[in-house]
Amino acid sequence: MTMAFIDAADEARGGLMLDPIELQALHVLPMPVLIIGDGHGVLYANTAAEDFFQSSAVVLKRQRLDDLIAFGSPVLALVEEVQRRGASVSEYRLDLGSPRLGSERIVDVFASPLPNQGEAVVLMLQERTIAEKMDRQLTHRGAARSITALGAMLAHEIKNPLSGIRGAAQLLEASVPDSERILTQLICDETDRIVKLVERVELFGDERPSERGAVNVHDVLDHVKRLAQSGFARHIRFNEVYDPSLPPVAGNRDQLVQVLLNLVKNAAEAIGEHAIDGEIMLTTAYRPGIRMQLAGSSGRIALPLEIGIRDNGPGVPADILSHLFDPFVTTKAQGSGLGLALVAKVIGDHGGIVECESVPRRTTFRILLPLHEARSTRIG
Repeated sequence: MTMAFIDAADEARGGLMLDPIELQALHVLPMPVLIIGDGHGVLYANTAAEDFFQSSAVVLKRQRLDDLIAFGSPVLALVEEVQRRGASVSEYRLDLGSPRLGSERIVDVFASPLPNQGEAVVLMLQERTIAEKMDRQLTHRGAARSITALGAMLAHEIKNPLSGIRGAAQLLEASVPDSERILTQLICDETDRIVKLVERVELFGDERPSERGAVNVHDVLDHVKRLAQSGFARHIRFNEVYDPSLPPVAGNRDQLVQVLLNLVKNAAEAIGEHAIDGEIMLTTAYRPGIRMQLAGSSGRIALPLEIGIRDNGPGVPADILSHLFDPFVTTKAQGSGLGLALVAKVIGDHGGIVECESVPRRTTFRILLPLHEARSTRIG
């Protein structure tokens, strides 16, 4: 949502009499803020609330709080308690999930009376899922790194014997009857398949620092889109919603292409080859206020750059959604379960996080990355 110009007179017409500076302060807060009046009517919504509820402030102010959240939500009782007592009340870990907002939106709610404004209540929402997603992302990253040693061991202990097996099968092929050559060919094909799997696992063992610089994510997304449309996603419609003012990402261009191409390919495969209304949406946005503490460090890194890939496929089964980035977890019959684990590792090496939200016909992979800084030259 774009930030609208704040007109104190307009807010006064909505039943509020706030100083323009107070309104500006509410507007720039990174947490969703609503001001709720008599009858649960929405009197004010800041920019973060527009984003949270996926509606403009003008639309929100035509509705009641009951229209925005699930029926019988404890938030409604919370507002009424504040109006009755005239004192601040807070509740933690409330689920605002609804068909409008998605299946799970866990928030901490802080409600306070607005002085000299009748029964108006200021409602501030702190989404817990961001912090919890960061915690899960650290787990995903640890899971990806936990098979680093496995990758190195497999490369050394398995690839060499497999090469010998394949060579022996080729020698046998020259001396067996034609009717039995299908067996030697089967040995060669299965050996090649195992080698490819081992090579994918071997990628986790690559701990060499990668060159990092300023990367224009829109150039990367356009490149990935062209690759997809020329091959596996030629039957799918692409839409883009980009923030043109987005600054450069601190990253390795080739690795980001690899990651985004993997996610777009997953989206196309989820939609299926025969879908007639398949759509993939590519988005970028600037999200200030999101920070993550690095393991082993007291410092916190800002992750304001967001890349989103959304498809209208059937969605990810709920029982594996929280484990989607773990190694060897897959929804594909022939999948290895290493693609998304590799995505988590690469994004983790970039100092970012990646998460997935999924309901039927709306699966979104969201990547948060740090800004490029001139002094930052390497990853790792």
